[in-house]
Amino acid sequence: MRGRISIGTIALLVVLVAGAGLAYGFREFLKRELTDAPGGVGGFSFVRSVPGKHATVWAVGDGDASAAARSVTDTIGAKPFDRLLYLGDVYENGTADDFADHYASTYGRFARRTAPTPGNHDWHNHKSAYDPYWRKALGRTRTASWYAFSAGGWRILSLNSETAHGPGSPQARWLRTQVRRRGTCRIAFWHRARYSAGQHGDQPDMASIYKTLRGHAALAVSGHDHDMQRLRPVGGITPFVSGAGGHSHYAVDRGDTRLAFSDDTHVGALRLRLRPGSARYAFVAAGGRVLDSGVVRCRR
Repeated sequence: MRGRISIGTIALLVVLVAGAGLAYGFREFLKRELTDAPGGVGGFSFVRSVPGKHATVWAVGDGDASAAARSVTDTIGAKPFDRLLYLGDVYENGTADDFADHYASTYGRFARRTAPTPGNHDWHNHKSAYDPYWRKALGRTRTASWYAFSAGGWRILSLNSETAHGPGSPQARWLRTQVRRRGTCRIAFWHRARYSAGQHGDQPDMASIYKTLRGHAALAVSGHDHDMQRLRPVGGITPFVSGAGGHSHYAVDRGDTRLAFSDDTHVGALRLRLRPGSARYAFVAAGGRVLDSGVVRCRR
C-alpha cells in the first residue's frame, strides 16, 4: 500500500510540475534522486588543509588543452597560491585518455594543489578515470566524492552535484554534520550551479543542498556555465559561477536582475584571498586583468 501511495504521489508531482512548465527539471531531479545509486563515498580527509591564517585559492572549471585554457593556467600560476578548486568537467567525456590529453598539460600542472569536484562530463566514467587520477595525484588510497578542508580561516566544502544529494542521501547527511557549528565562514563548491543566468540556468535539484547551507556559509562556487558570474546574495550566500576555464563560452542573460557581475567573452578564473572573517574575491581574465572584485565577510 505504501509503495502504491508513494508512486502515485510522485506521479501527481510530475503532473503538477509539468503543468507549470518545469517537467524537464523535475524529470532530471527524479532521475538523480530516485534512480541514481550513490555512486561514490565521501566525508573523509582527501585534500590537505592549508596551514596559517592567510590563503590564496583559485576556482575554475570547464577547461581543456586549448590555448585559451593554457592562458588561464598561466595566469593562475604567475604568482604563488595555495589551492585550486577545479569545478569539474574534463572534456569530452572524462575518460582516462581525456585526463591525459585534455587536462594534464593545462590544469594538471597544479594537480597536487587541486581540490577537485566532478562535473557532468566526468562522473559517468569516474571509476575508470576521475577516481584513479585524483588518487594518484593527491597520494590517496581512495577517492572522496565529497570532503572538507580548511584554508585561511575558512572551511571549504567540496560537494558532488553528480551523485545522490537529496535530503536523505549520505552526502546530505554528511553536509548537515559540517554546518552544525555556528558561523558562516564556509565556502561550498560543486559543478552545476544552483543559481545561474547562463545557458544552463538554475539547477532545481541543488535546492536542498543550498537550503542546508543557508545561515552556515558565505560563498557558493560552481562551474557548468562557460562564463563568469557573481549573483547578488541569496539567503545570505553569494553565488559565483566560474566556468570560463577555456572550453568555449556560453552567453549570459544580462537582463537577469539577480546578476551583480557577468562576463561571457573572456576566459579567466575566480581568485579568493582568504583570511579569518573575510574573503577578497576577484574575477581575473587571462593575462591578469581584474574584471570584478570585492569582499565577502563571514560571521565566525
